Amino acid sequence: METGMGGGSKAEKMKTAAAKQPSSMACIKFWVVVTSIMLLILWVCALQLATLDGKIMVPKSAFFFPYSFPPQRVYKSNGYLILSTNGGLNQKRLGISDMVAIARYLNVTLIVPKFAYGTYWNDTSEFADIFDVNHFITSLRDEVKILKELPPEQKRKLESEPVYYMFPMSFASLEYYHQTVLPRIQKRGILLFAQTDARLANNGLPAELQRLRCRVNYEALGFTRPIEETGRKIVDILREKGPFLALHLRYEKDVLAFTGCQKGLTKEEAADVTQMRYSHDGWMHKPVDWKKKQERGSCPLTPEDTALVLQALGIDNTTTIYIAAGEIYKKERRLADLAAAYPNLASKQTILKPEELEPFMEHGDQMAALDYIVAIESDVFVPTFVGNMDKAVEGHRRYMGFKTTISLDRKLLFGLIDQYKNGTLLWDEFSLLVKKIHENRRGKPARRTENPDHPRQEDNFYSNPYECLPPFASTP
Repeated sequence: METGMGGGSKAEKMKTAAAKQPSSMACIKFWVVVTSIMLLILWVCALQLATLDGKIMVPKSAFFFPYSFPPQRVYKSNGYLILSTNGGLNQKRLGISDMVAIARYLNVTLIVPKFAYGTYWNDTSEFADIFDVNHFITSLRDEVKILKELPPEQKRKLESEPVYYMFPMSFASLEYYHQTVLPRIQKRGILLFAQTDARLANNGLPAELQRLRCRVNYEALGFTRPIEETGRKIVDILREKGPFLALHLRYEKDVLAFTGCQKGLTKEEAADVTQMRYSHDGWMHKPVDWKKKQERGSCPLTPEDTALVLQALGIDNTTTIYIAAGEIYKKERRLADLAAAYPNLASKQTILKPEELEPFMEHGDQMAALDYIVAIESDVFVPTFVGNMDKAVEGHRRYMGFKTTISLDRKLLFGLIDQYKNGTLLWDEFSLLVKKIHENRRGKPARRTENPDHPRQEDNFYSNPYECLPPFASTP
């Protein structure tokens, strides 16, 4: 009986254990889920703590998970550098790229740039309206500390005393920044640069600093999502029609007024642009011999001359020509020849619906950003005048694999065009010469020209950043 009772008791225990087993498994599953949730919460908290420094947040455009931050560079800061960037979109863009490199060299904390409004463009866009500010900060955190604004203590300091500002020297060497600028930052704690364009030398800089300028320009300065998506939409629509050429047709009223070039203008139009030139401080307030300027290649090509040049270069008349520019002066009349030669003219205004373009309409820099996206993605890019956009786009296209950029030799072209129009040159001769002149002006691998005594006459670093490209000697 005892043995039987003992066996029965053992069987009951086994039944009880079996009955409890599902509950135990459920508990284990429950705690696995709880532990997973806790680990996820801890990861999110850690990510937030990692981004609190400088109020950094994960970019909304980061579709991958988790977001990979570069390691943060830890160093003793020598002070704070505030930027007031001037000019149009690309002038600001290239200036910011220089300033990040300078901040890295001087070991200073950079404040997200402020945009100066007292220029012709008068665009009220802030940095964050054009560029992805969070991506800008996080993608460079291993090189330089960037904050969205000054810390509270430094803000209070500025309430009691005015900020010290200076205009840094153009095309300056690193020695200038070390000997002249750094002591002022260390003495005052905060320094404002009132201008940022062309404030760093093109050549003679360490390769790692040159590569940082490229990294800022081509990777860190990404556009905001609305600009990026709208620009890509324009590109996609153009791609549906086949290869396309982006034409930076610099024939806006302000360009004509600033340069004083008047080819093809009526007397009334010439008076109109001259009045505009005299109305702006800092522009040339005296008569301009535009014909001599044209002989030197210092005038933009007219739309009519541009049509001739594109035809001479052999650009097929079925090619879509995207005009990446502002409002062409007297465009109905001046674009007639170009439209006759290339019926597939396009612009952001003709491609997008009014409601799609409306958010950007009152912001010149944002409109320029749309053109920039199209220009770097085009099959061929042709600028008709020198400027910050043609430098920036040419360099970016080299960075993307030496995409074709035809840099027009305006000095030679104006002479050839005159000879063709007066009958001295036949069309076949004209076309052959135009093609010959531009054989080696298509954005292929080349060294920058250097002229240390006259840096403005050098090739701009950003038009040909060969330190950031495949080794020159081995590049096909």
